[in-house]
Amino acid sequence: MKRNRVDIISLGCSKNLVDSERLLQRFAAAGYDVYHDAEKVSGEIVVVNTCGFIGDAKEESIEMILQLAEEKKRRRIGRLYVMGCLSERYREELTEEIPEVDKFYGKFDWDTLLTDLGHPDIPNSTDRILTTPSHYAYIKIAEGCNRFCSYCAIPLITGRFQSYPMEQILDEVRGLVAKGVKEFQIIAQDLSYYGEDLYGENRLAQLIDSMAQIEGVEWIRLHYAYPAGFPYDLLPVMARHDNVCKYLDIALQHISDRMLDKMLRHVTKQETYALLERIRREVPGIHLRTTLMVGHPGETEEDFEELLQFVRDARFERMGAFAYCEEEGTYAARHYTDDIPEEVKQHRLDLLMAVQEDIAAEINAGKQDAIMRVLVDREESDYYVARSQYDSPEVDNEVLIEKIRPLEIGSFYDVKVVQTMPFDLIAHPL
Repeated sequence: MKRNRVDIISLGCSKNLVDSERLLQRFAAAGYDVYHDAEKVSGEIVVVNTCGFIGDAKEESIEMILQLAEEKKRRRIGRLYVMGCLSERYREELTEEIPEVDKFYGKFDWDTLLTDLGHPDIPNSTDRILTTPSHYAYIKIAEGCNRFCSYCAIPLITGRFQSYPMEQILDEVRGLVAKGVKEFQIIAQDLSYYGEDLYGENRLAQLIDSMAQIEGVEWIRLHYAYPAGFPYDLLPVMARHDNVCKYLDIALQHISDRMLDKMLRHVTKQETYALLERIRREVPGIHLRTTLMVGHPGETEEDFEELLQFVRDARFERMGAFAYCEEEGTYAARHYTDDIPEEVKQHRLDLLMAVQEDIAAEINAGKQDAIMRVLVDREESDYYVARSQYDSPEVDNEVLIEKIRPLEIGSFYDVKVVQTMPFDLIAHPL
């Protein structure tokens, strides 16, 4: 155990990561040596930022806590604290089951940890120590969600939607630009609702328009829009600004009207098709990422076939999918029976992703010999690994640049695509 060392372990989504980065900054300001997701955890203080979204994520969080509790028993680490979504939802149960944890914090009270440790004068601000490569950062513009989809526990964990003030967000971006950040991933559980609670009207388009005009902002990428109530005034902003990536992550979940109704999505099949058509028309060349679900209670073979046809029709450039997992307390858990066998769920998931892989391969094949601007993330033994404006970190395609000449990490280059694969491209620098 190393005194004055703090290890923070961040699990789950990028929204969690922002909280971890802010906590790292506060510990550093208090004089601690801070480490994030270190290979060997040995801190006098260890903090686990947990995820509580779905079964696998909850299991990963609990396993990590138990592993560290064992390390504490062996005196390899000092005090152990837990924060985030899992402890927000199950604080009482976790406190009783894992007494080795010194204290559990939730999703919103973690900022009192420094005060509890005897550092009440450390300011709570948007300043943070980036854990991403220094050329990109995640910008969280809101907390919570008002949608209450049948299957989703997030509103139960995070509460109602709360927008962050626009000027606060823009100041954060300006500060990160001054530190060398060039690319900004704009995140919220539901971008489509931004501003409604704070200003009485949607302000997403205004926010992105203002952000795009900040000198030094090279790329802005939007994550997690919602189809119902989509802010169409965003589209001209995306089309007008070259530094707003032609990319949108919009989770659609299903297309069958029957399933959309059971999922409480408040959108129809016809409206969904019309939304996608308008987005593609108003923002030419846009790449759409979506997430779909199979195996929700009541999903029939006919519903699933409708979903398969939707994927063939929509030809999403980027797509993920997952099988329904019952979450206690949700509308689905209270009102439906989880009646689809696990093997059926998995079979449907495999079929859906096989269709998408063929589509992704065809779309990438169309990029053969294309010239594109990419941002280099890292260097590996055989390639520089980069991304285009159509690729978000961790989840999307990568552009593998052959080592013809030295390139600088965190810099932009024009490259020519020389080979395509279903989910990656190989390119030569120009």
